[in-house]
Amino acid sequence: MGNLCCCVQVDQSTVAIREQFGKFDSVLEPGCHCLPWIFGKRVVGHLTLRLQQLDVRCETKTKDNVFVTVVASIQYRPLAGKESDAYYKLTNTRSQIQAYVFDVIRASVPKLNLDDAFVQKNDIAQAVEDELEKAMSAYGFEIVQTLIVDIEPDAHVKQAMNEINAAARMRVAANEKAEAEKIVQIKRAEVNVPGTTAKDVMDMVLITQYFDTMKEVSASSKSSAVFIPHGPGAVRDIATQIRDGLLQGQSASDN
Repeated sequence: MGNLCCCVQVDQSTVAIREQFGKFDSVLEPGCHCLPWIFGKRVVGHLTLRLQQLDVRCETKTKDNVFVTVVASIQYRPLAGKESDAYYKLTNTRSQIQAYVFDVIRASVPKLNLDDAFVQKNDIAQAVEDELEKAMSAYGFEIVQTLIVDIEPDAHVKQAMNEINAAARMRVAANEKAEAEKIVQIKRAEVNVPGTTAKDVMDMVLITQYFDTMKEVSASSKSSAVFIPHGPGAVRDIATQIRDGLLQGQSASDN
């Protein structure tokens, strides 16, 4: 009787596909199963239920005629209850997924400039995921997540972009350096300017008092004409005369 039966083991996170006389019979869950081969039943293959990842590199061109390589990562696994579809309907699952990724990326990226392609990576990934989900569900596969992990411009374009960025940073640095030198020169000039002396303050006070006096004299109805030296050059002479007069008056009172 033992020759009429055969026991098979199915590992965890794996299912086995059983056929009877060449026709699909059932999906065997993880564990131990007896297969009476005399009735034509046998295991023809296994299918992993683990999450799998496929990295796809797709070369395309942006709207501003820059060739880039878009790197997409596709995470997928068989749908529960559709293991037979996943096993029988596709000969090469990874090649089929790659074909859909190429189709969507080469339809989406040429509509965008290079800078926009970097900004809209999530939109590109969502477009790829939507197309894959719609197509692969018919074959018994679930698309868990789609990521655009990198967009690589041509090496010459990348070098040019780096040079532009470096030039912009150098320009900012030069402006900052010029501002710093300007501040240093201003501070040096402020240090070299002589301060206000007591004599300058006294001259200003005397001149102010002098003009206040002239104003009061001219406003009085009893005053006659008053002749004084007038002009920009006479201001210093006025201050000197007033100061000398005060000093002479103080000397006479002391005597």
